[in-house]
Amino acid sequence: MRPPEPAETRTTTAQDRSATPAQERSAPRAEGRTAQTATLAEIAREAGVSAPTVSKVLNGRADVAPATRTRVEELLRAHGYRRRRAEATRSPLLDLVFHELESAWAMEVIRGVENVARDAGLSVVLSESAGRLTPGRTWADQVAARRPHGVVLVLSELDESQRALLTSRSIPFVVMDPAGDPGADVPSIGATNWQGGLAATRHLVDLGHRRIGAISGPPAMMCSRARIDGYRAALETAGLPVDPGLIKTGDFHHETGYRLGRELLSRPDRPTAVFAGNDLQALGLYEAARELGLRIPEDVSVVGFDDLPVARWVGPPLTTVRQPLTEMAEAAARLVLELGRADEASAATRVELATSLVVRASTGAPGAE
Repeated sequence: MRPPEPAETRTTTAQDRSATPAQERSAPRAEGRTAQTATLAEIAREAGVSAPTVSKVLNGRADVAPATRTRVEELLRAHGYRRRRAEATRSPLLDLVFHELESAWAMEVIRGVENVARDAGLSVVLSESAGRLTPGRTWADQVAARRPHGVVLVLSELDESQRALLTSRSIPFVVMDPAGDPGADVPSIGATNWQGGLAATRHLVDLGHRRIGAISGPPAMMCSRARIDGYRAALETAGLPVDPGLIKTGDFHHETGYRLGRELLSRPDRPTAVFAGNDLQALGLYEAARELGLRIPEDVSVVGFDDLPVARWVGPPLTTVRQPLTEMAEAAARLVLELGRADEASAATRVELATSLVVRASTGAPGAE
């Protein structure tokens, strides 16, 4: 059963101000199509409504009939309408959207965006899409009403109508750690996930491990697939077989790391080391090992991914791949503000920050097999 639409913001905004219809014109259509410049008055005539009604739709006002809103949005998209940045009145806000908010991972991201927003004199609006990779249906209308300086989406993506709505209002957006391929026209900030998975597994191979298990994240997420691809590449480069039975598909949560960890470690031919797709799953694996009477790293070595603060505190401290989450969030926030200051639409940017292996006490040479 589909979950109800979440309450996606926790702030109130000032009363909306209407755009000036005569000043608002559409941007040229894509190359290969006829350029058009339609004023809001012309779009209003085509939609069979008044120019103030079109302005209300642009500003995310709630007092517009759903059918009228849909008709106007379709015409705005058809004309390639884009509000000029110089004419777009913005609120001192920066929108930050998560697919879920329930871990220390999210706190590192919030810290990075807050650092940049604070220096720019902006406040941060947090939204959550209740585990869905695309925000709910009303989210884009709420953003249009707030008129923030920009939107940072974390492990999320926008559907075509949401992207068109933000573009028409000249609200720039950047995707951090995109769940899927964001597309060539979407600015994004990521990390070298493949290299991180390679480094984690190669570390275990260099220690002498030959049966190395893995607990991945959701296969729909690009970062998860890249980490497992790096794991496979390290095994293949070392001339070791990739055993599908040693690869478990998780969801980046502690409980799944525990459950899948028990499955791996209860095998008669259990692995001597496990690469967990993130630190939370690695901590679940710790719990499974303790319940089964296995010692870390004497009986099983464990490597995580993220390098959350808790990785240093657990016993033994966790060897993990450091993903510069705070720095990634800062880069995403800076980029979206730069896009908002640009006079014209900038070319899409894809930035990947480097990951690095942090060796601690959870890994060692395998015991007697």
